[in-house]
Amino acid sequence: MKNAVFVIRWIVGLLFLFSGLVKINDPMGLSYKMQEFFEIWGCDFLNSFSLPLSIIMNVFEVGCGIALIIGYRIQLTIKLLLATIVFFTFLTGYAALSGKVKTCGCLGDCLPLTPIMSFVKDVVLLGMIVFIAFNTKFITPIFNRFITGFLLTGFIFISLIVEDAALNYLPFVDCLPYKVGNNILTQMQKPSNYKPDSIVINYKYKRKGVLVEFDQNHFPDDFDSTYEYVGRNDKLIQKGTGESKITDFSLINANGVDTSKFLFELPKYVMVMGNAFPPDFKKFSQELSKTKFYCDNHKIPFFYVSSQSDEEIKLLTKKNFTVLKCDATLIKTAARVNTTYFLMNGATIAHKFSDRDHDRIMQLLTSF
Repeated sequence: MKNAVFVIRWIVGLLFLFSGLVKINDPMGLSYKMQEFFEIWGCDFLNSFSLPLSIIMNVFEVGCGIALIIGYRIQLTIKLLLATIVFFTFLTGYAALSGKVKTCGCLGDCLPLTPIMSFVKDVVLLGMIVFIAFNTKFITPIFNRFITGFLLTGFIFISLIVEDAALNYLPFVDCLPYKVGNNILTQMQKPSNYKPDSIVINYKYKRKGVLVEFDQNHFPDDFDSTYEYVGRNDKLIQKGTGESKITDFSLINANGVDTSKFLFELPKYVMVMGNAFPPDFKKFSQELSKTKFYCDNHKIPFFYVSSQSDEEIKLLTKKNFTVLKCDATLIKTAARVNTTYFLMNGATIAHKFSDRDHDRIMQLLTSF
């Protein structure tokens, strides 16, 4: 029994540790996933808390994993693990049953799992943790309390440093379709196994006070203006297979025209993405102007991509910036840091940096 507890304890501890470390690499990713759940549940007011919750959750997972492995305060650790896995099982179970969430974000964007895979994983983990809970007598700390406390504190401290760096200078490992070296056009292509969802649309109309229902293939022969539209229900018959990694890339100019194709035909250009102006607007504006000035003198096209309001965009337009509008979700996916510089070769991402690396960006531009 002691050997079984030892093995299972290490499996659970390493899984929690690995899960936390993967998400520490990209805390914004978990934050956006939390916002997705909040919006589904009608709790949008919690969106502003998603990033702090993400940071805390990631560090908590790392801490619990380490505590279980080294045997630190095992009774408390087990209680925390049980509460956590019950909560996770509820979330993944909801995602699997509702079909409203494509991926749960349990292992970040680097290892995306389907809701059903995440749910099965959590059920197995729940069983393992319950097994450990009934056999804690076989667990003894690996080190004395001082060393175990020091190790746990050290891991938590390092985790916070890594998260801070990822939030300020982009994830260390970019697992998104907009990573350096990727071609956006290639990422937009449908895979060979692509098959769209099969959906039946049922319409509801009223005619002479009687409710009439029919699908898109069986409109009444006498359909005319006497039919009063009531509503429609879309029923999924068969789930499609395969999907482009990038499905919604569109850059709209001031005239409402999608300029993506035009940009992708340019040999090289700089594209800056941001969903909001940084708090220090003066410094942001100076660095942006400095980069644009260099690009103008070296005939490198420069574009600022934004989802901001027209009033905010006018601030840059007045400074002769070419501003393109884009969907906020796309920018969140492509640019984990607000703002992010992309040095582009056609549709290929040659370099990608946080605006906090502005000096390095300027150095790269000299050889770009």
